[in-house]
Amino acid sequence: MADVNTPSGATTAGSIEVGTAGAGAQLAGPGTGRASVQQPIDARVAVKPSYDVNDFPVPHGREEDWRFTPLHRLGGLHDGTAAERATGQDKVELGLPDGVTAETVGRDDARVGTAGKPVDRVAAQAFSAFEQALVVTVPKESVLTEPVRIDVHGEGGVRFAHVVVDVKAFAEAVVVINHTGTGTRAANVELLVGEGAKLTFVSVQDWERDAVHVAQHTALVGRDATFKSVVVTFGGDVVRLHPRVTYAAPGGEAELFGLYFADAGQHLEHRLVIDHDTPHCRSNVVYKGALQGQDAHAVWVGDVLIRAAALGTDTYELNRNLVLTDGARVDSIPNLEIETGEIVGAGHASATGRFDDEQLFYLQARGIPAEEARRLVVRGFFAELVQQIGVTEIQAHLMEKIEAELEANVA
Repeated sequence: MADVNTPSGATTAGSIEVGTAGAGAQLAGPGTGRASVQQPIDARVAVKPSYDVNDFPVPHGREEDWRFTPLHRLGGLHDGTAAERATGQDKVELGLPDGVTAETVGRDDARVGTAGKPVDRVAAQAFSAFEQALVVTVPKESVLTEPVRIDVHGEGGVRFAHVVVDVKAFAEAVVVINHTGTGTRAANVELLVGEGAKLTFVSVQDWERDAVHVAQHTALVGRDATFKSVVVTFGGDVVRLHPRVTYAAPGGEAELFGLYFADAGQHLEHRLVIDHDTPHCRSNVVYKGALQGQDAHAVWVGDVLIRAAALGTDTYELNRNLVLTDGARVDSIPNLEIETGEIVGAGHASATGRFDDEQLFYLQARGIPAEEARRLVVRGFFAELVQQIGVTEIQAHLMEKIEAELEANVA
């Protein structure tokens, strides 16, 4: 089991499964090993990916991948009824640094689907239903000094979308997708990180309170490439995101960071899969969340699979949650499966708790009022992740959003 600190209203579970023992194995974190793995823990690793929505049964909420999701609040994205009324519109504005290109293409474009296929019914529905894909290309060996910006403003209704970000070999870029407005939206985002390239991908969910957003983010990391994902979720009624990473060649590195702040009635769900199927690759996951209000619900599931061929893998995942009031609920499930003992290190941890009384006492003893002390604790809880973006302007904007959440909710 994972390292757990769980108050009332929160559940935390985790597992480590080991298929092949070996002298090189290290579990760099709490957990117990169990021999003889029959199949991957997460069905989204075991399921056969497909572009065809008919290859996936309609979920009913009893499936492992859907048991936390309020299906009745998805607006029909899961059962096909949303596709019958897909007349919604997005207003998309692009900010492209010199040399970066953007184009709209059909599903027959060779770049569409390169990162990976959909792995659940909603992602397959989004792929089957989108009209045109947006392809953003960062040229080979270019080093961008300002971020690529994709501002998506939902104008209501049902909308399916597809975005491909193609960062060519040895290029360096920061790409930011900012979601605002309202509507019911399902999307696939493909992230192609070429050989020796560096991509920081920032996805901000700042929807209106009634929005529904379900998306699969699929990254394919090339030889000696570096990929960093930063997912920030504040808005929406239901948000369910699937960041996924696979490796095209040895030497790839992936860092997945995320923060979320759930208010009363919100359901914010993040399900990560890192599939180590290539030797000598690295991954690191850190997600943090805060919750306040009746029926605020956060779900975090982190699945890491180290396949038999992935010698020399180094991986760790961490999820921490701060429950600010009664009535909020967290489900945190880190999973780790190891099919080879010849690894550098692998581990996971999860913790859920309330305010640290010692921290609050320390601040109040120095003359800081209780309400401000609580805000300072939450601000510091998130600041570490925001700093991972590395772009001052974006970091400042996100800290302003966090400040607004704190002013409205933490008292």
